[in-house]
Amino acid sequence: MKKKILITGGAGFIGSHVIRLFVNKYPNYEIINLDALTYAGNLENLCDVDSKPNYSFIKGDITDLEFVTNLFNKYKFDGVLHLAAESHVDRSISDPLAFINTNILGTVNLLNAAKEVWKDEMSDKKFYHISTDEVYGSLGITGKFTETTSYDPRSPYSASKASSDHLVRAYFHTYKLPVVISNCSNNYGANQFPEKLIPLVINNIKHSKTLPIYGKGDNIRDWLFVEDHALAIDKIYHEGKVGETYNIGGNNEWTNIDLVKKLCDIMDKKLDQAIGTSQKLISFVKDRAGHDMRYAIDASKIEKELGWKPSIKFEEGFEQTIDWYLENTEWSDHILSGDYEKYYEKQYKNR
Repeated sequence: MKKKILITGGAGFIGSHVIRLFVNKYPNYEIINLDALTYAGNLENLCDVDSKPNYSFIKGDITDLEFVTNLFNKYKFDGVLHLAAESHVDRSISDPLAFINTNILGTVNLLNAAKEVWKDEMSDKKFYHISTDEVYGSLGITGKFTETTSYDPRSPYSASKASSDHLVRAYFHTYKLPVVISNCSNNYGANQFPEKLIPLVINNIKHSKTLPIYGKGDNIRDWLFVEDHALAIDKIYHEGKVGETYNIGGNNEWTNIDLVKKLCDIMDKKLDQAIGTSQKLISFVKDRAGHDMRYAIDASKIEKELGWKPSIKFEEGFEQTIDWYLENTEWSDHILSGDYEKYYEKQYKNR
């Protein structure tokens, strides 16, 4: 194995797509997936690669400094792709400390371990921190976030991610740790935990449940297909300049209500029911506290410097996503019932 790559949060939504890409594309890399398997971590997301010879899984918590330090000393990782994070805004409002611990303390533990293990030779190493566009705050009706946009986080989630971004940069400037950061827009695609908007709506339509929409549904988000995001992460890890930040966006803005209505109409066709049936399930609820009005990413830097741009048109990605959830009802059922935890017990507990 030429390189040992640690990917944190690899059993989660985005992380599992990155794991799959790296395991299949780089057979000469040893890919180590570190995940605490909290509620959103699901090893069933990776059942197609878990028997590959260049892949291994370790259950562990990045908030445990001793564990993280021992892991780095044992494996002597050549690179880190850090995706492990608490990421749901609603949960951050009800339990901010969980986000402080994982997103800030956990990131610092990884940075410290990398700094100590790599201190004698950093030239061929890279610590890649994957972050969010939410650190920039909220946009008005015009303009887009660039890599130089000032930070203005509005939720405990985005504040914790902003803090981790600052710490990663601090370790670059203070300790010369070879870091790179990316900030992405909203992801969609297969294997997303059903608390997020698109899988939530799909699942609720399937079961004729109410579709809750915050406020008037006029908040705007830029949507990025998760497989395109994984390809961007691949580009940045291998070709991104140390010390730089890259914004990753889909150039694909939708208001929440228009997105849900589009999803309703496609679902009506898929379920062979009259157009308009699913839209009757829409229910407007009290707006989220501190709800950002609009996110939009200017991804021109990664396009110009690294040659990446979204490859999947939204309509195509949307169709693929809906089809995946409709065809993988067992996966969704396991998530909703908690049975996905049994996969770990079966595959790893007695190894």
